[in-house]
Amino acid sequence: MENIDSKTLKNAQKIMLEILIEVDRICVKNNIEYWLDSGTLLGAVRHQEFIPWDDDLDIAMRIEDYNKFCTIVTQELKSGLFLQNFKTDSSFPYDFIKIRSDKGMIIEKHEKGKQINYNQGIFIDIFPTISIKSGIIHKYMYKINFLLIKLFSYKYLNLLKISRYFVLMSSTLHIGWKNKNVKVIYRGNMPFIPFYVPIKSIFPLKKALFENREFPIPCNANDYLASLYGDDYMTLPPENKRKTHAHSIEIFDAK
Repeated sequence: MENIDSKTLKNAQKIMLEILIEVDRICVKNNIEYWLDSGTLLGAVRHQEFIPWDDDLDIAMRIEDYNKFCTIVTQELKSGLFLQNFKTDSSFPYDFIKIRSDKGMIIEKHEKGKQINYNQGIFIDIFPTISIKSGIIHKYMYKINFLLIKLFSYKYLNLLKISRYFVLMSSTLHIGWKNKNVKVIYRGNMPFIPFYVPIKSIFPLKKALFENREFPIPCNANDYLASLYGDDYMTLPPENKRKTHAHSIEIFDAK
């Protein structure tokens, strides 16, 4: 990881955990379900904490809970935290949300050297998910669309929505959560990794330790993580394969 020492990374992870704890408080209070996602879930299962080199934190929600969360969170967040989406920060180019902290700043690798006008506080990502039919047509439509997303992501940010036609339109394909044979995908200017997971691997949620606290995770975390990372997800990757997101991190308040 370039330009980031271990102490700075630890302080950034501490701030991300503080954000997660606040989000968890809001979700519990308002009966909103979410789960640890992506590398954060992998950290919980494999390390019971952040992956040692991880510099972000991800959670996911059903689209209905996500919409409810977006409606109430601004009134609920404690001082120093900021809901970021294209409505609260007009230069923000994505259609998922971040919760940012004013205790530090992250410049991501894809932002390096660019004129960025949106808030770059330390953050956690929150991704909405929808359910789609699990048939072969939907599977390959999603895979093709994902290849287009990878092609246009970061380098051509202004073209992202063109490449996301299927996912952006897929709210019309969302068939709810009662059918146990459906698949769950992200909706929004994400993923940068493919996400096509059986709903039965997610619900009902359970709890797992992460940084000495319990947080919700999918009920079958093994299948979930294998869907994301392959069957050998418990094996530590070699150092040259350990992916990070940040170019630089600055901590304003490391208390």
